Amino acid sequence: MTGLILKLGPHERVLINGAIIENGERRSRLAVKTPNANILRLRDAIHPEEVNTPVRRVCYIAQLVLSGDAAPADARMQLLRGIEQLSQVLTDHDSRTQLALASKAVLEDQHYQVLRALRSLLPREERLFAAHHA
Repeated sequence: MTGLILKLGPHERVLINGAIIENGERRSRLAVKTPNANILRLRDAIHPEEVNTPVRRVCYIAQLVLSGDAAPADARMQLLRGIEQLSQVLTDHDSRTQLALASKAVLEDQHYQVLRALRSLLPREERLFAAHHA
């Protein structure tokens, strides 16, 4: 396995297995070689008060696993149930593809990949809410 490549901007922070790591003055790339390391870019973190939509709720569950605040086994059913509920609403091809990737990643305990796939749905969800409230 080649691992995960993180590209960090100057002074960007990332949480890796519970430790906050801050990049230096320059852009850099980190190769995370440990399989199943829990990684969360702090710029991507969803704060509890921002958990106000269906996609954000499921993202937040994955984020809790990555931050060490929830056990993967405890989160698994919540994630799969949440992804299933999203798939009933987000029925276009691109969304289905991302939801399938998220489901596969949950089953493989790859929570960074779960979060990555689900975060890609946030702009679509935002557009749907905007159209509904217009």
